[in-house]
Amino acid sequence: MSLIAGEIEKVGISTVNLVLLRFIAEEVQPPRALFVPFKHSYPLNQPNDSAAQIAVIEAAFQMLEDKSLKPPVLVDYQCHLKK
Repeated sequence: MSLIAGEIEKVGISTVNLVLLRFIAEEVQPPRALFVPFKHSYPLNQPNDSAAQIAVIEAAFQMLEDKSLKPPVLVDYQCHLKK
């Protein structure tokens, strides 16, 4: 998906990737990536926790709105993980 995001950006559409493997994003360098520290297959955190899922989506949208972020950029999602 990171490589596809780069191609989409070339035609003028901004993208944000949610990434679960930080080292992959560091290697591929998508235009904008939000590293989320969740279990594999759960990029929006736990199922049935809409508040937590919305928070992740809002963080991704904030990356699009922040004009100080110049691609490629990798941001760590800040959250309170449930145990």
